[in-house]
Amino acid sequence: MMEFNQTNFAHILEELRESARLQGNMLTSGQINEAFDQWQLDDGKLALIHNYFRSHHIGIDEPGEVEDNLSGDDVNFLEMYLAELRELPPVSDGEKRAVMMSALADDTDAQAKLVEIFLPQVVEISKLYAGQGVLVEDLIGEGNVAAATAVTMLECVEKLDEVEGFIGRMIMDAMEELVSEDSDNRQIDENVLDKVNEVNDKAKELYENLLRKVTIKEVADELGITEEAVREAVKFSADRIEYIEALGNEEQI
Repeated sequence: MMEFNQTNFAHILEELRESARLQGNMLTSGQINEAFDQWQLDDGKLALIHNYFRSHHIGIDEPGEVEDNLSGDDVNFLEMYLAELRELPPVSDGEKRAVMMSALADDTDAQAKLVEIFLPQVVEISKLYAGQGVLVEDLIGEGNVAAATAVTMLECVEKLDEVEGFIGRMIMDAMEELVSEDSDNRQIDENVLDKVNEVNDKAKELYENLLRKVTIKEVADELGITEEAVREAVKFSADRIEYIEALGNEEQI
């Protein structure tokens, strides 16, 4: 039995979450057991892993309830958007296959029709990424752009049966990138807020000790950071750090 490694464990969890997205937000018990077989986990630990996936709206041996991820705004948007999609003419499997064949042959009308055919699928894929900070409306917009791009790149596909998977993968990649960018931006915002709070707290502490407003240099020296970093914090606070005095125009943010 391999020694437990938290990093490897987390990596396997992420790989399984990715597999679930590709499988309609579902994993099989067999997949989970095989992934963690190296550690020979007992039933209790496997049950905790199952609960982890269910908490992320991933079903075990059946699709998860992805609608639970949706906010009120998401639900309202989807109701209106799906009502518009229902007005589109239905397409049979045979018609869909014929459109894909024409799109493969570089027929621009067929490519546009294929994007239209994929609009409902974009909606379903967007639900898999809901609840991670990005509005479903934005996910769908990004997915639709990805679908429109994918149908112009079908020369990458060797067989007709690979067309649907190719387009679906590009849609998912686009949504994952959007979620990742949003997460990075939120992390940056949190870091900036932490720095603002740190500067404010230190300036307040110095103010209470010295009984006067303090300079940017004094705060920077106390925190062991540059004066420019203090200026940036004041700027991001919209000049609401009241304990720091302005020493000339160059000190005013």
